[in-house]
Order: sequence, then C-alpha cells, then structure tokens
Amino acid sequence: MPNIINEIKLDFKDVLLRPKRSTLRSRADVNLFREITFKNSKKTYKGIPLIASNMDTVGTFEMAKALAKHGVFTTIHKYYLPEDWAAFATSNPEVLSFVAVSSGTSESDFENLTRVLKEAPGVEFICLDVANGYSQHFVEFVRKVRQTFPTHTIIAGNVVTGEMVEELLLSGADIIKVGIGPGSVCTTRIKTGVGYPQLSAVLECADAAHGLQGHIISDGGCTCPGDVAKAFGAGADFVMLGGMLAGHDQSGGEIRHKTDGTKVKLFYGMSSDTAMKKHAGGVADYRTPEGKTVEVPYRGDVEVTLLDILGGLRSACTYTGAAKLKELPRRATFIRCTQQVNTVFCN
Repeated sequence: MPNIINEIKLDFKDVLLRPKRSTLRSRADVNLFREITFKNSKKTYKGIPLIASNMDTVGTFEMAKALAKHGVFTTIHKYYLPEDWAAFATSNPEVLSFVAVSSGTSESDFENLTRVLKEAPGVEFICLDVANGYSQHFVEFVRKVRQTFPTHTIIAGNVVTGEMVEELLLSGADIIKVGIGPGSVCTTRIKTGVGYPQLSAVLECADAAHGLQGHIISDGGCTCPGDVAKAFGAGADFVMLGGMLAGHDQSGGEIRHKTDGTKVKLFYGMSSDTAMKKHAGGVADYRTPEGKTVEVPYRGDVEVTLLDILGGLRSACTYTGAAKLKELPRRATFIRCTQQVNTVFCN
C-alpha cells in the first residue's frame, strides 16, 4: 500500500513572519554577513549567504563580479571552458572566494572539473548539481570528489528530505542544496508529480543538517525579498536565487526588442528543451523536458535588484528583532495564512 503523510507541508506563500519587539533602531544596524566553517573541508566562508543559481542565464562570470562587490556568492554554470576559467581567475582574483565551479556526474564532467580547478586554483567551492540527488550514483560521485579534492568545500543536491541530507553530508558534502520543483521555470512537479513544499523542506532539512554540523541551501521558490527572509527564518544557511536575478545586464543571453517597444531576455530551466538543445544537441528520446522557457522583462543592472533584496532582508530582521542574520531562525515565528497580500491593484 502507498503511504500517505497527512501532516500539512507548507510553502512560502502559506506563512508570514510574526513581528516581535526589538531594540534595533535602524535597518542599518542589521548585520547580514555570516562566518560559516564547513563540516568536511574545514574552510571558513565570510559573506552575505545569498547565491546566484548556476543556470546559464544567471550564474555568469559577469554576475559573479557584480555580486561579489557586496559579499554575495555565485555558483557559475558548468558550460564555461577551462580556458575561460583561467582568464577569469587571472583577471578577477578577488572574486574567487565568492564563486563555485559547477559539475554534473559523468566521467567527462569530472575531467572538466579537474581541469577547471587546475586552471583556477584559487577556487575553493565545487557545486555538484543534479536534478535528482537520491541516486546511489550521485552519492558515490560525491565521495569520489571529496577523495580527490579533500580541502574544497562541496555543495551537493538537490534533495528535500532529512535522511538524504544526512547521507550526502556523511559522504563528504559540506552544503546540501534543498529543493525539487519549486523554481519558477521548473516543471518537474507537472511532468513527474514529484516534489516537496519548499518551506517545510527547508525546516526539515536544516534540522537534519545542523545535527551533523552541516549546512543547507534553500534552492528555488523565492519570488520576492519576503520569501528570502522566510527561507532564512526556516533555517536555511544560504538562499539560492534564479528568477529573481534573471533579466539583468549581468544575466546570460541577449536583449530582445519586442514590437511594442519593450525589451526582454530569455530565462529557462536547465532541464528545458531550450537548454538541452543548446548544450546537449537536443532532448534524448528516453526523457522529457522538465523546465520551461519564458521571456522576462529587461531589468538593467543587477545591483538595483540586489539592494532591494538586501533591504527587504534587513527590514525583516528589524521586524523580528534579529540584529544579525544568523539570529533570524531563533527569532522567527511563522503564522499560517490564507492570503499574504491585498491584490486589488495587482495586474
């Protein structure tokens, strides 16, 4: 008989943060920087723990340079060549503390990862990224990368349950990427019926990770700065953003001019037919695309958007009385709701 879990699982849209008394006088008093030492690499990260997703329309070298100025991290997409990395590392050594090189799990992926880390020795983070982090092959690949690169900090995912978070941490990963299907251009839940409401996934996976001195990333589902605050409040150590950082000058892709005079940029999931045609020559017969392609309004320099996100996060901390971002989970009380915002003037 199939099992049914009757306990309600929640998404960001299902809750609000309850305000609490605070001694903070200004949003400027909030410290968003964190210092995190990782379980397996023993390395220490210092920065604002927001991460640009390793989608080829988001995780670009240009994005990394813009975000690193503010102490924000970027997982670089895996389609840059080793010589591209060499040029980037040589001309931007100050950014290398805020980037990860991404890799899949094939033998060619491993060979490419090895070449990139040789060409850019200053890079200390590796992002092992697959849609389904539950396969034994993925676990074994994490172990192989840990054995080969014992002092690098390894990000691995994606998963949504505590037991798999623990498995990956014990296999050598340092940070587990949490999220299956919540992304704005992900269709996994539609195509497969598989997924987990993101807020509950973060709550449960954070609890599992922190019990082993590990860390997690909430990956996907954030539509506004308030969602980012909720993810941190739920216990995420890092929050990864895709759609919120799409459409900018630093995002990949060309600007398209519409007939009505507006400007747009393409944004697509990395399992979409657009991505597979671009990087793999097409969609294999045995699979179906699990991402969609959309046009997002051109939004100019990413700095404006980033400052809006950071401002919202600081404000959330003042409402809840958290002087530091690290304190937000301890100050967070979630209220279940049926409506978050007044939509009378929404388009």
